[in-house]
Order: sequence, then C-alpha cells, then structure tokens
Amino acid sequence: MILLRRLLGDVLRRQRQRQGRTLREVSAAARVSLGYLSEVERGQKEASSELLSAICDALDVRMSEVMREVSDELSLAELAAMAALSEGDLLRPVLEPVQLPAPSDRMSSITPKAAAVDVVAA
Repeated sequence: MILLRRLLGDVLRRQRQRQGRTLREVSAAARVSLGYLSEVERGQKEASSELLSAICDALDVRMSEVMREVSDELSLAELAAMAALSEGDLLRPVLEPVQLPAPSDRMSSITPKAAAVDVVAA
C-alpha cells in the first residue's frame, strides 16, 4: 500500500535538503516542533493543510509544487506496483465474457433496451 504521508514527507525532506537547511531551521521558521517536523518527513505523522502550508512557507516553495511532486511520485509508485503483479493478473479481462442466448430466443421475449440492460447486469 502506498502511503501518501510517506511520499509527502520524502518530498518535503528533499526540498529542505536541496536548500541545505536543517530540520531545526525549518521547524523554527514554520513554528512547528523539531520532533513533529521530523515525524512528518519520515511519513510517521499526517501533516494538516495548515501545517503543510507553514512548512511550504518556511521552505519558500509553493504548496502546489510540493503536491505536484507528490502526485508524480504517486503515479510512479502505482506503475511500479502494477508492474509487480503477475503477468496473468495484468492480462485478466476487466469484464468476464457473457454467454448470450441465440439472437432469435433473446429478441422474441424482450425489448432491445432490456437486452442491453440484461447483458450489462449479467
């Protein structure tokens, strides 16, 4: 299972490290405890929108940029998870084939609209 809080924490940590800043510096600027910021970066705590905004302000980065990076990483993680499935699972049809009655039997007792509903419901 892909944890959004872990991806968010990874992105925030990389942003901070790119700037060469310490946890202490960012936590002071964001007015959040050092321990809590550390837990957010490690994906152990969920950051509220208010806290995320404060951290982004402290890092001087737009929240949309952080969320875009998180979204990109989530997409990659989902693709990797799909690739890890067995080939049989990837090739499994989304819908199971439906055995339809012969056209003459089907049309004699139901309307075309009902036939379409019956096929979908089956």
